[in-house]
Amino acid sequence: MTFPTQAQVVVIGGGIIGCSTAYHLARDHKADVVLLEQGKLTSGSTWHAAGLVGQLRSSASITKVLKYSVDLYKRLDAETGLETGWKMTGCLRLATTSDRWTEYKRLATTARSFGMEMHLISPAEVKAMWPLMETGDLIGASWLPTDGQASPSDITQSLAKGARMHGAKIVEGVRVTGFDMEGARIVAVRTTQGTIRCETVVNCAGQWARQVGAMAGINVPLQPVKHQYIVTDPIPGLSPDAATIRDPDRRTYFKEEVGGLVMGGYEPNPQPWVTGLSGGDVPDDWEFRLFGDDFDHFEQHMEQAMIRVPALEQAGVKQMINGSESFTPDGNFILGRGPECANMYVGAGFNAFGIASGGGAGWVLADWAMRGEAPLDLWAVDILRFSGLHRDRDWVLARTLEAYGKHYTVAFPHEEYTSGRPALRSPLYDRLAAAGAVFGSKLGWERPNWFAPGAGAQDVYSMGRQNWFDAVGAEHAHVRRAVGLFDQTSFAKFELSGPGAVAALDHICAGHVGRAPGRVTYTQLLNTRGGIEADLTVARLAEDRFYIVTGTGFRAHDFTWIAGHLPEQGCDFRDVTEDWGALSLMGPRARDVLAPLCGDAVSNTAFPFGAVREITIAGVPVRALRITYVGELGWELHVPMAGLAQVYDALMAAGKAQDIRPCGYRAIESLRLEKGYRAWSSDITPNDTPFEAGLGWAVKMKSNSDFIGRSALEAAGPLTKRFAGFTLDDPAAVLVGRETILRNGEPVGYLTSGGYGYTLGKSVGYGYVRNAEGVTDDFLATGDYALVVASEVVPAQIAPGVLYDPENARIRA
Repeated sequence: MTFPTQAQVVVIGGGIIGCSTAYHLARDHKADVVLLEQGKLTSGSTWHAAGLVGQLRSSASITKVLKYSVDLYKRLDAETGLETGWKMTGCLRLATTSDRWTEYKRLATTARSFGMEMHLISPAEVKAMWPLMETGDLIGASWLPTDGQASPSDITQSLAKGARMHGAKIVEGVRVTGFDMEGARIVAVRTTQGTIRCETVVNCAGQWARQVGAMAGINVPLQPVKHQYIVTDPIPGLSPDAATIRDPDRRTYFKEEVGGLVMGGYEPNPQPWVTGLSGGDVPDDWEFRLFGDDFDHFEQHMEQAMIRVPALEQAGVKQMINGSESFTPDGNFILGRGPECANMYVGAGFNAFGIASGGGAGWVLADWAMRGEAPLDLWAVDILRFSGLHRDRDWVLARTLEAYGKHYTVAFPHEEYTSGRPALRSPLYDRLAAAGAVFGSKLGWERPNWFAPGAGAQDVYSMGRQNWFDAVGAEHAHVRRAVGLFDQTSFAKFELSGPGAVAALDHICAGHVGRAPGRVTYTQLLNTRGGIEADLTVARLAEDRFYIVTGTGFRAHDFTWIAGHLPEQGCDFRDVTEDWGALSLMGPRARDVLAPLCGDAVSNTAFPFGAVREITIAGVPVRALRITYVGELGWELHVPMAGLAQVYDALMAAGKAQDIRPCGYRAIESLRLEKGYRAWSSDITPNDTPFEAGLGWAVKMKSNSDFIGRSALEAAGPLTKRFAGFTLDDPAAVLVGRETILRNGEPVGYLTSGGYGYTLGKSVGYGYVRNAEGVTDDFLATGDYALVVASEVVPAQIAPGVLYDPENARIRA
C-alpha cells in the first residue's frame, strides 16, 4: 500500500477500540479512514486481555453500549468470515455478605429497568450450574444469562477486516510523532513514514493515549497498572460451556478456556507501571510484551481462588499473563473530545473492560467524531468530566490505584474516594471543619456533605439508612424553619461579554436570556436532537455582559459546549471559577439575616425573585442572585474570593438572632427532591427533551429565535415518556435511583434519582414514565403504581404536581 497523505479521519491505535472505531466510521458514515498502528494489530493490551464480556452498568446508556458490543460480536463473523470467539456462557456473580446480596438485589432491579435479564439464585442452584465450586459460604448469586466471553485478538482482526471491506486503510508499523496545528485544530498527523493531512483525529492509542494526546496539548488522565491472571491446564469435570464467574468478595474472576480456567483478580494493593511526572512514558516498542511472572503478588488471588474452586490445588499453571492495562481515576473509560483541541476525539482507558466495551464504544465514538456531538447520554465516560486537577500525574496515580482497589468492593451509595485529598479547598474550609463538617469531594473540591454534632465524625457506609441520616434531617428541617448557609464555592462560573454576547447566548440557550440587565434566567442548553446538554443560570449584568453559573462537576463540559458554539468574533468568554466564592443563604429568615447588613436593598420590591443585584456586605461588593435550589426564600451570594471569609463571618454574626447554621450538600439533595428540582446527569440528560422533563415552561418556543435544538423540538410527536415524582409510605424503603416503575403491574420506566423528603416524612423518587402510544395526563393519573426497590415491590403514589410549596409562595416571599 502506498502510504496515504490525505484522509478524512485518522484513527491512531490498532487495538479493539481503534479497529472498532475505524469499522464503524467506514461502515456507518462512509468516511475516508486511515488507521495507524505503531506495531501490529492487537499488540498493545488487546492481545493479552482476559476477554470477559459483561453488559450491566449503572448507566442505561453505557449498558446499551455494552449490549451493542454483544450483538455485534454475535453477527460479525457472518459479515467478515472471521470468527470472534464469542460464547454466551452467562455470568454468575457470587455473594457471601448481606451487603453484597443487597447490592445484587438492587442490580437485579437495575437490570430489569434497563431491559436486561438477571436472576437471583440460591447456593444450591449455583452448585448445580458449577459443580466444581465450593458454595458453602454463599448467600446466593446473580445470574446474567446473556453475558459471556470472546477472543480479543479474533474480534479485533474481524473488525479490522470489516473496516477494510468498507474502504478503510490500515497501516501497521508506523508511529505518530506529532501534529501540525492551526490554532486549536489538528490539520495533519506526522508519522515515522510521512505526514497525513486530515479533518479529524481519533486517539485510540490505549496505554499510549496519554502521550499521543499530549502531542496536541490534550490531557488524557490514564495510569498503566499491572494486571495478572493465570491460565491453567485442563481441569477434569470442567464443562466447556461453564459460566464465567465473578467472586468479588474474594476479589477474583474465572472463565473456562480450552478445558482449563483463566483466573485473575483485582487486589487492594495494585502495582502501577510508569508513575508520576518522574516515572516516564510507556515505551514505544512495548509490542506483544509482558512483565515477568510475579507469583508473590498474585498469591493473594491464588489463595482465595483455591478456596472457591478446590480443584485448582491440583491444576497445573500453563501460563501467567502479567500485562499492563490502562486505568482511569474513576474506573470509567474515556470517550469524547477534550477542551484543548477542536478535532481530536479520544477512546481510551477501558480499565480491563475494553473487550466488553469495544464494539459499542467504536460505534458511538465514530458517530460522535462525525457529527460533533454524542449520539446518546455518555456523560459517565465523557472526557469532559475531568478537570485541570487531572493533569497532575501523581494525583491521577493515587486516585487510579484507589479506583482499581475498589473494583470488587461493595458499591455503597454515597461512597467517597479518600486518596489525593484535600486537593482544592474553599477559604472557609477551616471554619467549616471547626463547625463539624464531614467533607466529600467533587472534582477535587472539598465540600461539606453534612455537619456532625460531635467532633471526629465520618461517613459509615451502609445499604440502609446511613449514619448521617438524622443529622441531615436536622439540617433540612432547619432550612425549612429558619435559615441555613451553604458554602458552594466549588460552583463553576463563567463570564461572557462583548457586542455579540446577547445574540450568541440567544442561539445557544433554550431559555430567554436576553431579558433586561438585572435579571437571572434558568435555562437548558440543547443538542441538535433537542436533548438537554446542560442546565444552568444566566445572570445579565449589563447589556453586553453575562455571568453564568453551573454545577461543580460540569465545569469543563459546559464551558466547552458554550465555547464551541460561539462566533469567532464579538464575544469574550472566560472561566472565572477561582475568582468568586459562593454562599447560598436559604430559609424563611434569610432576609432577616441580610437586612441588617444591606438595608432595604434586599426587600421584595427592590430585589424580587429572579433578579441579580450588587450589594455590599461587610464592606465587600457581592454579586447576589435571588434564586434557589432548595425551595425557600434565599440568595446565592457570589463574593470575590479574597473577601469570602469576611462575608461568611458577617453573615454568621448577623444571623445569630435568626438561628443561622451552616448546612451541607446532602441537605441540598433532600430539599431539592421535595421541590422537584431536576439534577442534570441523572434526572435530565442529553437523552431527554425539556418537554419530556416537564421543563417546557423554560423554553422560548413562542419566540422567533432559532436556538440549537429548536427544529428537533418542533418535529417531535406526542410525548412517549414524561417525568414524574413518586412517594413511598414504607419507612424501610431506601431509594437510590434506577428502581423500576410499575404501572398496573407492568414496567414503564425507572427512577433517575431518589432519596428522602424529611418535611414530607417519606421517600421521594423521580423518573420517566414511558408508553409507546403516548403519556398523557390521563395515562399518568389513572395507573396503579409501585416501585421495585432492591427486588421488592413497594406500593407508590405518583405525585400530581410539586410536592412542596407548589405555589412557590415561599421562594417569592
